[in-house]
Amino acid sequence: MRLSQMLLVTLREDPAEAEIPSHKLLVRAGYIRRIGSGIYAYMPLMWRVLQKISQIVREEMNAAGAQETLLPQLQPSELWKESGRWDTYTKAEGIMFALVDRQERELGLGPTHEEVITTIARDMIRSYRQLPQNLYQIQTKFRDEIRPRFGLMRGREFIMKDAYSFDADEEGLKKTYQKMHDAYCNILRRTGLEFRAVDADSGAIGGSGSQEFMVLAEAGEDEVLYTDDGKYAANVEKAIALPPDAEASPFTNYKKLETPGTATIEKLCQFLKCSPTNVVKNVLYQAVFDSGMTALVLVHIRGDQDVNDVKLQNELTKIADRFGGKTIISLTVPDAETQQKWAAKSLPLGYISPGISDSYIQPSKDIAPKFVRFIDQTAVDLENFVTGSDDSDYHVVGANWGKEFQKPDRVVDVRKAKVGDRAAHDPTQTLKTARGIEIGHIFQLGTKYSKAMNATYTNEQGEEMPLVMGCYGIGVSRLAQAAIEQSYDKDGIILPVAIAPYHAIVMIPNVNDADQVSAAEKLYTELNQAGVETLLDDRNERAGVKFKDAELIGIPYRIVTGKSLKDGKVELVARSTKAVQEVAIGDVVSTLKEAIANAMR
Repeated sequence: MRLSQMLLVTLREDPAEAEIPSHKLLVRAGYIRRIGSGIYAYMPLMWRVLQKISQIVREEMNAAGAQETLLPQLQPSELWKESGRWDTYTKAEGIMFALVDRQERELGLGPTHEEVITTIARDMIRSYRQLPQNLYQIQTKFRDEIRPRFGLMRGREFIMKDAYSFDADEEGLKKTYQKMHDAYCNILRRTGLEFRAVDADSGAIGGSGSQEFMVLAEAGEDEVLYTDDGKYAANVEKAIALPPDAEASPFTNYKKLETPGTATIEKLCQFLKCSPTNVVKNVLYQAVFDSGMTALVLVHIRGDQDVNDVKLQNELTKIADRFGGKTIISLTVPDAETQQKWAAKSLPLGYISPGISDSYIQPSKDIAPKFVRFIDQTAVDLENFVTGSDDSDYHVVGANWGKEFQKPDRVVDVRKAKVGDRAAHDPTQTLKTARGIEIGHIFQLGTKYSKAMNATYTNEQGEEMPLVMGCYGIGVSRLAQAAIEQSYDKDGIILPVAIAPYHAIVMIPNVNDADQVSAAEKLYTELNQAGVETLLDDRNERAGVKFKDAELIGIPYRIVTGKSLKDGKVELVARSTKAVQEVAIGDVVSTLKEAIANAMR
């Protein structure tokens, strides 16, 4: 392709709406163009990148035995109501674009396709002889982001590969899941990115187990906790670890003490001269279920620990049926104004005890009459602890479970793991941290959707059994931007050879110099004929402009037909290292082919 004929407009200044380097560079380099909030056009250079990523994904999925298909973007609400996710996606998380057609039928623009694929499987898979099956698609998805930002990282439409597997049993699912794990590792290795596979929370997709694939980058939205031995890595939302050991309590007798102005753990411990590990902290939450019911939740946790809201939401989802629901619409720490809607009397915030009376709640048809009480594992074995007294400016010390306070039945792990914690698999290992961009997520769904939607098959014994499912997503457009977030410099984009829009760019410093033009044209033709995807910068621009644009758009190799021509040579520059070498014109094709082959190994 000749740059003189390409629709390419580069910018010297960062766009005002861009916050992170990759977003700034994609716009400045002319890869994408903003059309609306969270909506972008993929320009010619970007489209080539996306096609290359898609092809790598396609090849690895096909090699793993998956079959490509294309599913409808418009989805009837009835399917989502069957699975129980319509309210979750349109009300709770609110991420689905929902609409009503002229016949008053509700539809959604698909952010994911579990319901559609399960319907197809229900209609088409009858016998164990048809299993296993794995179907995938690469297409545009939609997500109604409240605040679209970071370009393609959090847009309102995006390109994604999603696959769905069907097996006869859990053993079959695990084999398919491992195949997909290996395929994802192959995809990321082939794209040339540094990545880490981590344990993850399954979120609204559901299922028993999942892993995220993180492209490591300083600007990553997600925090990854890992160990140096390579045996553990998890998203901070999912991570488990061993907390520090609790210190011995300095208190031996139970008593109530005046502790003015100590509504925080730090102030309390300073006042009482004790360790935060001696304190039971009582954290109040308000949970709203999809049934419309509100429950007040108390979490008792050791004073030096914090509650992981994702883990807590998962625990509440497990008991949602007790409140007439299936899931949580919201989980918040209620402010003073919110408390007025359900509080029978003013709560002693900062001084709440583990035994606070349910009489603080004014029950109604929408408000549960009792606190839902959880105790975190870190607080279970504490003795002679410090905690609130339900009386402002007073705490109790020397308290014990089973004596002064009843221990809740629901013992959970809802603590937030953090850097420096001891690893659960090996206490000699401590957790380290890295930032990552999630570009892939694989799930063991089990029978969550097949049972809800009655998707069954007949086994060898003639019994009707639910299909055992998995789902596997990878963000194609997100991966493209993540690659730039991982690798750039002050001059522009540095894309790996495997996914760069072109392998090389031949540059003519002076288009009025016949020798430069002739040599460039010859190389341009020979390189393309040899399979080296090559651009020709034949624009009538100053050499400085061309050099800046070549750096900005990030083509891996630059060939300059400049001063070295008089010696029968050209200048070859590697974008990633900026290493410069002079190469004989007759050796350019072989030199580049070798360099590209090495880079893609």
